[in-house]
Amino acid sequence: MKINKEGHRIIAVSGLIFLVLWSLIYYFQSHHIGSGLLITSGVILFAFWLFIIAFFREPRRVKIHDEELIFSPCDGRVVVTEVVHEDEYLQKEMLQISIFMSVTNIHMNWSPVGGIVEYFKYHPGRFLIAWHPKSSTENERTTTVVKTDKGESILFRQVAGLIARRIVSYVKVGQPIKQNDVFGFIKFGSRIDVLVPKDCELLVEIGDPVKGSQTPLVRLPKK
Repeated sequence: MKINKEGHRIIAVSGLIFLVLWSLIYYFQSHHIGSGLLITSGVILFAFWLFIIAFFREPRRVKIHDEELIFSPCDGRVVVTEVVHEDEYLQKEMLQISIFMSVTNIHMNWSPVGGIVEYFKYHPGRFLIAWHPKSSTENERTTTVVKTDKGESILFRQVAGLIARRIVSYVKVGQPIKQNDVFGFIKFGSRIDVLVPKDCELLVEIGDPVKGSQTPLVRLPKK
């Protein structure tokens, strides 16, 4: 199993902390606790460490390129499909699809379209529960806009949640990016909003599970 680079330091530090905790338990067990608790605590600490390792797993996925489709940027479940007015950059009505990621999902983020990054901004903010309606505008987040070869501007937003407090984005303005290339990572549960032209054909519904870089969210209108 390949581990994403964002997890290397966290895995090492947490492993060291768990080892120190277990060593302290082992040191005091002969005087204060029995061997049963020693084994139980060791199993719990090791299981929790394995969970942290699994969180940063990096799957192998087939790269799909289709200019007519906009793909899910992450694993998770669709929680919002609605027309909203985008006020930060595009200044027009857009169809928003929001995907919630639980702590058990893969947390790598893939670019839903290919093109040139024309806008990027990091916003510090609050840490409301990720499915809260105000999380898209009040939580810590990044906003990225990619202009496709067909001239469509697609906006996607990484949103931190109650647990996730570290958003990583690898893109910068002017950078070319291919569809379904990895563009970032969100640590420990959150959501991503994708804003597309409102006349797109919606291919998912609220409650649908989606897989990053594999599940098409919408089909762009033919012009």
